[in-house]
This record gives sequence, structure tokens and C-alpha cells, in this order.
Amino acid sequence: MKVLVTCPPMIGLFDEFVEPAKELGIEIVAAKTTQVLSEQELIELLPEYDGWIIGDDPATRQVFEAGVKGKLKAAVKWGIGVDNVDFSACKDLGIPITNTPNMFGGEVADVAISMLLALTRQTHFIDREIRTNFSWPKPAGMSISNKRVGIVGFGDIGQSVAKRLMGFDVEVIAYDPGVYGNKGFSYITRSDFPQQLESIDVLIFTCALNDKNKHMLNKETIAMLKDGAMVINVARGPLIDESALIDALQSGKLKAVGLDVFEVEPLPKNSPLRDMEQCIFGSHNGSNAVEGVQRATYKALEHISSFLMDK
Repeated sequence: MKVLVTCPPMIGLFDEFVEPAKELGIEIVAAKTTQVLSEQELIELLPEYDGWIIGDDPATRQVFEAGVKGKLKAAVKWGIGVDNVDFSACKDLGIPITNTPNMFGGEVADVAISMLLALTRQTHFIDREIRTNFSWPKPAGMSISNKRVGIVGFGDIGQSVAKRLMGFDVEVIAYDPGVYGNKGFSYITRSDFPQQLESIDVLIFTCALNDKNKHMLNKETIAMLKDGAMVINVARGPLIDESALIDALQSGKLKAVGLDVFEVEPLPKNSPLRDMEQCIFGSHNGSNAVEGVQRATYKALEHISSFLMDK
């Protein structure tokens, strides 16, 4: 059975998974994509395949309806984020579907910490200046020690970030209405967003996106933050109102941000964020470490094979 793969990290190591997929009775086919396919592209392509390993593509009701009119029998969302997938449509159409949670919390947390270190010591700016302007800058950085870090989302990724912060001598406030307690971290206190934002030096987003938290960081909640605070997002772009974020950076309310995700991806060429030299950006690549990709992919292959063999 043929399975379409539209997940860029899996496509990046595609050759490694061809034979293991065959052993599970499936043939995997890589889509031509660097981030996502459009809804129309999927509607035209998906009916040719028995299964679909989904990336961050628009997995809408219209796409699934087109798929089942053809050969589509099952799907797996690669990774933990499922905000782009219409699970109710799958249920209505009889399409078995699942995701692959808890596969790369550590890898995404590594990216969050790398952004934290870069922003506080401006290593990204120094590197750019030396390479492009042949200068020898010495900006004054900020010590992480004795700062207060907020983590929005205290699941696998959030707890992995908290674990990595253990050696930095910081106080951590964790926000997550779906997770109780401090999970054994003595230096963590719990709070309800947006309480205590006025005391936070760095706010890190690691939560899933849903209907209730879109634009949870907006003009009003940014105003609550300490002047000169920093924001890091390794979760989903729409958690942050990007226009409000840009205004806060331009005014100096926020000192800098680190974004691995954006409201529109890839980041548009005309985005004012591109002119913010104090900031650091990624390409929605937090999960893309070899070990994490391997774990998530083998789990996805097991799921899709099991679904298809049961059909």
C-alpha cells in the first residue's frame, strides 16, 4: 500500500525509512515540499494514496473527503501538534488517525535553550557582525542567573525546558491548565496565565495551539510583561499576535524575541520581523534532530501500517 509523506523532517531522512516501511508492508512516497502543501494540492494528490503521514499541512475536512473518494484509508499526524488536523472529519469519514506524542520534547527544548542563550548574550548578533560587516562588536549581555522564566505549556516539551533550566539558577513559573503540580521540580511554581507576567524576564511558549489560546500573547498581555522582557516561541506561530509583537519590538517594550514558528510560514519576505536585528529566527525546525526524527518516524510507520493492515 502506498503512503504519502508530507512531513519535511521525515522527508529529510527519507532514504533511511524506505526499507523499514517495506518490511511493514507499505511503500512511502515523499511529497515535494519544504514546509506545507496547499489544500488544493492535497485534494489533487491524496486520492492516489492508501495512507498519509501528515506534517503541518492543512489536513481539512475537504482534503479528507477528497482522499476517501479515492484510496485513502488511514492517516498519522507526524509529531505532537495536531492543530492543523480535522479529527472530527476523520471520525465522520471512518479514517483511523493518531499522532506521535512525546517523541522529541528534548530536541525542541534544546532549541528553546539555544535561543535563550543567544538572546541573553547576543551571540547571533556578534556572529552576523563579524561575518558580514567585518566588525568586532562587544555588546553587553544579560546574565541568566537569578532571572524569572515563564514556560507556557508544561507537557513533554515544557518539562524538558524546565529540566534544562535546572543548572541556570533561575526561578520558573509554569502555565498549563491541563497539567497539575510542579512534576517534582522544586524551583518551579505554578500560575494561571496571564498572572505574574509583570515579573517575568523571559517567556517561553511550548504549548499546543487550540481554539482558546490563539493570540494569547497580544497587545494586552504584552503590556503586562516587564519592560525589556524577551519572548521565545518553539510551539505554534498563532499563539502570538505577530502585529502586536512587532509593535512591541519597535517601541522597545520587548527587548528581543526568538521565534522558530510564525503565523505565516515560511516568513514572508516583507515581514518587518526581518529588520529586527536583535531577534533570532528559526524555520519551524525544532523537532528536526536525527534521533527525534527517527523515533517519531518509526512510530508513525508502525501506526500507519497497523491501520492499513486492519482495513
